[in-house]
Parts: sequence; C-alpha cells; structure tokens
Amino acid sequence: MRIGILSDTHDNIWKLDAAIEQLSAVDVFLHCGDLCSPFVVVRLAKGAGERPVHAVWGNNDGDQRLLLMKAQETGNFHIHGQLAELTLDDKTVAMNHYPEIARPIASSGLYDLVCYGHDHTAHEERIGKSLLLNPGEVMGLNGRSTFAIYDTAEDTVEWVELA
Repeated sequence: MRIGILSDTHDNIWKLDAAIEQLSAVDVFLHCGDLCSPFVVVRLAKGAGERPVHAVWGNNDGDQRLLLMKAQETGNFHIHGQLAELTLDDKTVAMNHYPEIARPIASSGLYDLVCYGHDHTAHEERIGKSLLLNPGEVMGLNGRSTFAIYDTAEDTVEWVELA
C-alpha cells in the first residue's frame, strides 16, 4: 500500500492541485492538519476520488463545524480530531499536528508510522521501530512545498517537492 502524506496546506489550492496530480498512485491520503478552509476539504476529497482521506486538526483549522460538515458530505474524508490511530496494510499509524506530541508517541514503540506537521519542516527519523515523519508543507511558506509517500510493503519514504 502507498500512503500519500500531506500537511499544512493553508488554503494553497494551486499547490494542493499539483500534489493531487502526483498522488494518483496512492491508496490512501493522510493530512496532518492546517487544511484551513472548508473548500480545501472538498477539493482534496474530490481529488482523492474513491480513496479515503484521513485528517487531524491543526491549529489554523478555524471553522471546525463547517470543516466537519463538508467532510461528512464527501463520503471519503474523515476528520479524526486531535489524534488519528489507524491500521493501514497491517501497519499501525498515529497522526497528529504537533511535533512535541508526535515524538513521544513514536518513542512509545506502539506505532510503525507516526506523522505530524505544524513546523512546516520535512523530517524523517527512525525512533526504535517507529518512523517519525513530517511531510513538510504543501503551502510553500518556507520556500519548499513537499509531501511524502510511504510504501508499507517496503517500509520506505519517497519525498516529492512541488515546483
């Protein structure tokens, strides 16, 4: 299984559209927070097609009621709150928005993959059996728009930088 991992879109629909184009071969999408506007939920859900999208809240996801309503309308977009715990292709996955929460979760050894966002910095690190991963930012605030693709069978990460 190939998992597309994104974070910190911050309403940059142009970069999001470019990312979606390059995620045609993934089986599931994860978003580590800061989608920001409800129209981003709709756009990502539509771009994913029938594939599921799992997301957690970021600190800039303001209108949570409307974000949840739009997610429910799509049928494939699932907002898990502050923490998502998933099993994807026999891999245990945890996702939240904050690095200071993600690191202890990875250190617990309970998960194969722990994803986070918030600091807009792409990061990949092994902590025991866990892979701690920040896909960077879709937004491009810091000059680089990145996301990651995790292959569950190979236990590898492919990094993608958007132009």
